[in-house]
Amino acid sequence: MRQRYILFFFALISILPSNAQSTAKDYFMSAIQREKDGDKPGAILDYTKSINLDATHYQTFNNRGILKNDLQDYKGALEDYSKAIALNPSFVDAYNNRGNAKSKLKDFKGALKDYTKALELDAKNPHVYYNRGNVYFDLKKYNEAVKDFSKTVAINPEYARAFFNRANCKIMLKDKSGACSDYRKAEKLGYQKATAEIKKHCGK
Repeated sequence: MRQRYILFFFALISILPSNAQSTAKDYFMSAIQREKDGDKPGAILDYTKSINLDATHYQTFNNRGILKNDLQDYKGALEDYSKAIALNPSFVDAYNNRGNAKSKLKDFKGALKDYTKALELDAKNPHVYYNRGNVYFDLKKYNEAVKDFSKTVAINPEYARAFFNRANCKIMLKDKSGACSDYRKAEKLGYQKATAEIKKHCGK
């Protein structure tokens, strides 16, 4: 996913003066390499240097936000995703990512709003349905969560965690048979946590 952002970045910086172009590109590429090497703080630093030279590239903000989120700086991540969205109001991934950050900050209403906006822009994104389903589960809105997890697996039948989480919802809704069916699907797809739930709820 992030490789696509690199290509977009190269296309967008072509309008910059040559000296700024190479410097911004260098910092961006250095950030990518640092991330691959496991140096997330260093990658954040390089993304920041790139932004300081040119603050018009939404992918750079989004990438920095992802790293901040990984380091549990959810407020910082939210700010970066918001900047990415301000630069590109049709950026689906940034809405999804900002929804994740808001969820971590317990702003479930805000998270739902961002996920719903992302789905308005891309109604076939299984990850957004999955994430929104998790928020509905946290809010104990199990029927809504089941609907979103069902949409997730309809788009991607290999999405094991969605089957597992839908099963958890069905347990809360007293649908033991449906839950066991979903747990078994998750287990078949290799989701190991399902095995313990099968033994607990399904007698096997």
